[in-house]
Amino acid sequence: MQVTEKTLLFNSVAFFIFLPVVVLLYYFLPQKYRWVVLLAASYFFYGSWKIEFLSLIMFSTLVDFYAAQALHRQKVTWRRNVFLGISLSANLGLLFAFKYLVLFLPSVDPMIANIYTVDHPFLGFLLQGVYFSIPVGISFYTFQTLSYTLDVYHNRIEPEKHLGHFALFVSFFPQLVAGPIERFSRLMPQLKAKHVVSYKRFQQAFRLMLYGFFIKMCIADNLSPLVDAVYDNPSTFTQWSTWFGTFAFGLQIYTDFAGYSLIAQGAALCLGISLMDNFKTPYFSTSIGEFWNRWHISLSTWFRDYVYVPLGGNRVSLLRWVVNILAVFIISGFWHGANYTFLIWGAIHGMLYLVERLINANKRLPQTRFVLLAGGVAIFICVNIAWLFFRIDSLQQVPRHVNALFQTEGVQNLTLSLPIITMLVTFLIAEILTYNSRFDRLLDRYPTVLRWIVYAGLIWCIAAWAGVTNHPFIYFQF
Repeated sequence: MQVTEKTLLFNSVAFFIFLPVVVLLYYFLPQKYRWVVLLAASYFFYGSWKIEFLSLIMFSTLVDFYAAQALHRQKVTWRRNVFLGISLSANLGLLFAFKYLVLFLPSVDPMIANIYTVDHPFLGFLLQGVYFSIPVGISFYTFQTLSYTLDVYHNRIEPEKHLGHFALFVSFFPQLVAGPIERFSRLMPQLKAKHVVSYKRFQQAFRLMLYGFFIKMCIADNLSPLVDAVYDNPSTFTQWSTWFGTFAFGLQIYTDFAGYSLIAQGAALCLGISLMDNFKTPYFSTSIGEFWNRWHISLSTWFRDYVYVPLGGNRVSLLRWVVNILAVFIISGFWHGANYTFLIWGAIHGMLYLVERLINANKRLPQTRFVLLAGGVAIFICVNIAWLFFRIDSLQQVPRHVNALFQTEGVQNLTLSLPIITMLVTFLIAEILTYNSRFDRLLDRYPTVLRWIVYAGLIWCIAAWAGVTNHPFIYFQF
């Protein structure tokens, strides 16, 4: 992923100019032209990352638009299957070429690739993409378009007849590069609806974006250098510091990704569009099943509906069900990247889920507070240790990190400043208060004065204590 000064990161000055301009144009223009504004803004937003990759999202849009219409018109099953196959092959082919093909190719020197690009721009673009620059968000918009074609195939929805509207569904900028992965039946009616300026909606949007910026810039970005230090050289740190760095990554990736999702929801609400909740305090889960009902919800439900259920779900033999569960979790891991570490991460979650179901099937534990608390602690520890395989670059790094967790001679200690401790405590309190709720709705319970105190406190933290480095969102690489 390439990040330049022109890239429209959510936490950039450019985006703070871009979003108000888009919102003003959107509400100023008549309803029939608003989709044009949003589509142009979405393509401009995506093109700011690397304009050449716009061709890929346009290709996916055209293929799925016409393939869905064609298969819908067909009555003969094999012909419908042909057009479905075209859509699946095109989208999964792009995903494979730009994300996984490098596993099977010889290594290439980046300098040679840059030289080659000068004489052969198109082939050089492909070479750079395959080897060195995964198109940002390709896994997200690919899955979004695939769900559309599959829903048309199974007659759950009617195909979209307007190419421009469908292109907007694929590329809607708030959720384009890191989700949530929306379904056509939920997002398209909102994109077509006429929205009017609403104080309540802007209030909700402000709250979501403010809290999203806080947890991204004040929690995730401040934890990033601590995590990097531990993972770069775990043997130099004390055992306590290594454990803290390991758990800190779990918190970093959560606040980074949840922060993005909240900002995306807020940006969409400014335009009258409600995106689905992607996180619901997952680290308070008391089971691995509950964790996946609260973590990256749009992806977990996508795999449930388009992989697990078609495989037979739980309406099969015990052995087949075990295979289905492991397949879904391993594929979910592989979705994140072309590395065996992601496969292991997915397999760990699959095994935890199976063990949990086996325990519950043989002996249902009483749902006392102690059992729930013990389960929550156990799940928190297991999930965070599993993140180790998500964070490392290769399997060769596992022994070094595991050894540092349980047997280390390092003497270096991580130090936490008072501002970081204060913000971590603030975040923990907010997580407790928003359990089974959402930050914008939580504030509705409190008087105006208290709400403005919260706003002022979060703005102060962002202005004074945000991370020094403006880190790209972690999930942009997927």
